[in-house]
Amino acid sequence: QLQLVESGGGLVQPGGSLRPSCVASRFTLDGYAIGWFRQSPGKEREGVSCISSSGGSRNYADFVKGRFTISRDNTKNTVYLQMNSLKPEDTAVYYCAAVQEVAGRCSLRLITSWGQGTQVTVSS
Repeated sequence: QLQLVESGGGLVQPGGSLRPSCVASRFTLDGYAIGWFRQSPGKEREGVSCISSSGGSRNYADFVKGRFTISRDNTKNTVYLQMNSLKPEDTAVYYCAAVQEVAGRCSLRLITSWGQGTQVTVSS
């Protein structure tokens, strides 16, 4: 079974950048669409971004468009989430998961279970 491990979160000031990584364990990532999600205290988990297995299709939530960029490097078995112009409201635990793919597009239905996630804190 595919297992994913998140890392690369941290503490940054507003306007700063982070680049969390999602690394596959046991299996390779090349056959999977991968999504990033986040959850902050008192809020539901929400989708942030997703990249198709081919890398040809990318999706972004409205609240991160123009600021975040999802990418993948299958040779390193890794999906990245470049986060620029970070805002305090971006503070959350960020999770990655393989998601169902239909006709080359991401869905929000998870294939993998939730992992530990990585904490992103944006504060002055």
